[in-house]
Amino acid sequence: MTAKDRLRLAIAQLNPAVGDIAGNAEKARRARAVAAKGDADLLVLSELFIAGYPPEDLVLKPAFQAACRAEIERLARETADGGPAVLIGTPWVEDRKLYNAVCLLDGGRISAVRFKVDLPNYGVFDEKRVFVPGPLPGPMDFRGIRIGSPVCEDIWTPDVVECLSETGAEILIVPNGSPYDRTKQDVRLSHAVARVTESGLPFIYVNQVCGQDELVFDGTSFALHADRSLAFQLPSFQENIVIVDWKREGGTWRCENGPVVPEIEGDAADYSACVLGLRDYVNKNGFKGVVLGLSGGVDSALCAAMAVDALGADRVHCVMLPFRYTSEESLKDAKDCAAALGVRYDIVPIFEAVEGLEKTLAATFKGTNRDITEENLQSRARGTILMSISNKFGPMVVTTGNKSEMSVGYATLYGDMNGGYNPVKDLYKTEVFRLSALRNRWKPSDAMGPDGIVIPENILTKAPSAELRENQKDQDSLPPYDILDAILERLVEKEEPVAQIVEAGFEKETVMKIARLLDIAEYKRRQAAPGVKVTLKNFGRDRRYPITNRFRDPGTKPAEPDKSLSQDAVAARTEVIDF
Repeated sequence: MTAKDRLRLAIAQLNPAVGDIAGNAEKARRARAVAAKGDADLLVLSELFIAGYPPEDLVLKPAFQAACRAEIERLARETADGGPAVLIGTPWVEDRKLYNAVCLLDGGRISAVRFKVDLPNYGVFDEKRVFVPGPLPGPMDFRGIRIGSPVCEDIWTPDVVECLSETGAEILIVPNGSPYDRTKQDVRLSHAVARVTESGLPFIYVNQVCGQDELVFDGTSFALHADRSLAFQLPSFQENIVIVDWKREGGTWRCENGPVVPEIEGDAADYSACVLGLRDYVNKNGFKGVVLGLSGGVDSALCAAMAVDALGADRVHCVMLPFRYTSEESLKDAKDCAAALGVRYDIVPIFEAVEGLEKTLAATFKGTNRDITEENLQSRARGTILMSISNKFGPMVVTTGNKSEMSVGYATLYGDMNGGYNPVKDLYKTEVFRLSALRNRWKPSDAMGPDGIVIPENILTKAPSAELRENQKDQDSLPPYDILDAILERLVEKEEPVAQIVEAGFEKETVMKIARLLDIAEYKRRQAAPGVKVTLKNFGRDRRYPITNRFRDPGTKPAEPDKSLSQDAVAARTEVIDF
């Protein structure tokens, strides 16, 4: 067996930062040192690694493009030492066109460059806004081995892999920037299996692991043999470098020593994503820590637990902000939660602040009745106090509203919506309860918080309340959360018409009310803090509805199309109605 029949790869599932070109290059150097120590032939890094992914419009800056190019050339020169080659993603300008590229650095030079062909432009992606699609690529010659390197979305359709297979690729190495959602790993694997089946080539999928604003990238890099069996799989939500040996026998490459780490799934994956997203947002933006209002309710308790798991108890400051409607039960629950988590806990009453605002507004409000306006003064006083603590001492305010509340506008602008980041923004209320119960019996392996029960049982069993008036309960204004969340999932994630939801067994009046609240709360969501995406469609990068919007679903079945119209006209009309 010749040297060309063996290939030792260092697979680096790392956490780059968008815009930190020098820092990302240094990560690549450290990874290459690990690869060299393990006698690897090639270090593989993820999509756009040198820039960080997704760079959005930052990548349009000529100075940024030039800095990325200079760092890639610097790394290339360093491979003249005879050590491992490097396969790395970078923006690349050629003939005044900007590409999403992967570069092979070997022997002191950039020995090959390939461009991403299929630019995703849906959901959270808008790569066609910034990049030009490349031509169908051929394989790269690496020390006598022909490597095909489709980039991320290139493997979601057959064309690029088919071209690589037909032009002589022997093995596929795929750099990725693939963000997490609950179904993503199954979808990735199904596409990978399809490409392996079509091409007959082994397949190596390398993903980054990080939080980037609302997106979380879970890693979970993997490889498939040509027979579609799993060759290796790396951990979920953790950086990892693994060195794996591939051997060619009978013209086919096979991995000899790949580790298989079970992926984190279900609620545990959602929780891990929220923790990683919060950790990276706080750390990469340079905050000392976080501060949040701990009300004695489940949302703030879960956020506090996530913050401690992400940052450690010494970087989390919890504040109870009581008013006359705050119950003794809530005061006890908040205190017990803070004690279980080991965080700093202060009580800052808001009586004088609220009464001062009411006094200031007394002349203006003369002759009117008390209503939700006065209730919201409580929330806005709390928001102002938390932001003041942030301004004075430097921690970021964590806002704690869940997806159910944000869907229907059950939140106060400049009050409980104040803050820099929201780890539970994409979790419905029923999911908040479920993840809270999960955290009391489990935590991520890299969590910095304590074991055991950290969210008191009473918080999980009492009726939710904003406590803005006497004996208030959320269910006074909203349907039970199990019903509300089921309707919202159909409206938001599935975009189901009202009539279809009613046919599924939900009360029409309730569905119509929730659909209306969803529509009119768009202006609030547009002003909300960013937060971790875990569902198929979050508020933010995924779901972008106009604020000024007069369309309302009438709650009836759409009329049958006029058969006299041409098929093209029918299709066009249906598209407009659906939109």
